[in-house]
Amino acid sequence: MKKLINDPDQVVTDALRGMAAAHPELRVDLENKVIFRGDAPRQGKVGLVSGGGSGHEPLHGGYVGPGMLDAAAAGEVFTSPVPDQVMAATQGVDGGAGVLHIVKNYTGDVMNFEMAAEMAGDVEVVQVVTQDDVAVQDSLYTVGRRGVGVTVFVEKLAGAAAEEGRDLQAVAGVAQAASDAGRSMGMALTSSTVPSAGSPTFEIGDEEMEMGIGIHGEPGRTRMPLAPAGEVAAMLTEPVVDDLGVGRGDLVVAMLNGMGGTPLLELYLMYGEVATILDKAGITVARNLVGDYITSVEMAGCSLTLMRADDEMLRLWDAPVKTPGLRWGV
Repeated sequence: MKKLINDPDQVVTDALRGMAAAHPELRVDLENKVIFRGDAPRQGKVGLVSGGGSGHEPLHGGYVGPGMLDAAAAGEVFTSPVPDQVMAATQGVDGGAGVLHIVKNYTGDVMNFEMAAEMAGDVEVVQVVTQDDVAVQDSLYTVGRRGVGVTVFVEKLAGAAAEEGRDLQAVAGVAQAASDAGRSMGMALTSSTVPSAGSPTFEIGDEEMEMGIGIHGEPGRTRMPLAPAGEVAAMLTEPVVDDLGVGRGDLVVAMLNGMGGTPLLELYLMYGEVATILDKAGITVARNLVGDYITSVEMAGCSLTLMRADDEMLRLWDAPVKTPGLRWGV
């Protein structure tokens, strides 16, 4: 294993220390491993808290800041944050208007966020669970679909709604609508290596690829021979389009996401293939992201997320955001 680390057991703490140095506008609680927006809590504003296992950067800590999250709890690599961490994040952003928990649908995440909400005392908490992965209905770590790329969209739109001063139920409604409107599918060319494990999560041949993987290296729909990018794009796009039920005349926000080890040269190539497929289907991409937004350490591969969009969702998407991972309009 070759990684730029000191001690495998200190990777997350060391990374958070570096994040604090790189982004002094944030406040990093190293003891609880929570990244806070520097001005949190903001009185009268709904607080947004998310989090999960580390190794998916910039998700979630990279989306803390004006226009998105107020705090993110960082678990160990590919390990859910514990309830005490989430409770610290929740209490630390409570400005009297309640707190929204945005949770990816993994059993440990859902359970620990629910426990944290119960432990948070008088803080009113609402939870929205993302579950957008069309690859599998149930998996080793979930009941129902895994929560993956649409989480980025939910955090952005709900963050904009909270910034406008909407109340907790209204912000949660925006988050749920974005979650319901999004679907994702991913693929891998290689495994990733969790630092504490020291070896790849799974073995895959040089001429093979895995379709429908999860962001923790969970197996997907099938392992098959490596195919040209155009064929891979179709295998990602068609299930997402079919499950989402979009077609001619519909608007979507598209994210062609890298899994951590794929260069932008290949991601832009893949986006071009996806855009061609959507254009032929009469589906208009109103906004797009191309790059690493929800990763799996250094896995080579990519995922596609589409969210059906209307004018209000696009307005919230375009609202100013200032975080390490997303920034525009400021």
